[in-house]
Amino acid sequence: MVQKSNRPPSAAKIEAPVAPKRRGRPRAYEPEVALGKALDLFRRDGFAATSLDDLSAATGMNRPSLYGAFGDKRELYIKSYQRYRDDARAAMVDIFRADAPLRERLERIYRIALDIYLSGESGPRGCFTVMTAASEAVSDPGIRTMVVEGLTELDKAFGVCFRHAKERGELPEGADPASLAHLASATIHTIAIRARARVPRRELEAIVKGALDVLCAAK
Repeated sequence: MVQKSNRPPSAAKIEAPVAPKRRGRPRAYEPEVALGKALDLFRRDGFAATSLDDLSAATGMNRPSLYGAFGDKRELYIKSYQRYRDDARAAMVDIFRADAPLRERLERIYRIALDIYLSGESGPRGCFTVMTAASEAVSDPGIRTMVVEGLTELDKAFGVCFRHAKERGELPEGADPASLAHLASATIHTIAIRARARVPRRELEAIVKGALDVLCAAK
């Protein structure tokens, strides 16, 4: 008679549970946060002076990860510039569309512009378009197109403001909304440049006040 053994079955016959396979390596970064870091760096130092090592250190991503997420340095620059434009548009679009007196609306637009241009942990950074993208536009047709689109968009937004103000009788009958829009945009550009040169805010606000006196001239 064969006796049954009470010993457990051989360990070799026990199959351990199989851990589920992982699909790829999980991302250790947030793309939008990384893009914001790259934007800050490009806006401060420009395209040529910003190296891939600088971008890697700022974003916390190695080069392969940067390429995989954003493409090469030029593509990352363009994405950063587009992000800047989107953020600036979002900050101002409601004011441009607001049904408010012309001077009040323009004061709010310039106030936000100064907040943007004077921001930066290491000092005022000015405007991405004026301070860095305009330089790259000389040799890069794609960036040039973006710069022209941005400038034209700003002119048109100001033009709508002045046209509505003229229709409401806030401006003289002979006022030219398109010409006033160009002057308003030029004021934006000059305070951006001066902000980058660390001109004090009070002086920039004085420039804005003088421009408003001209742009909102009484009948």
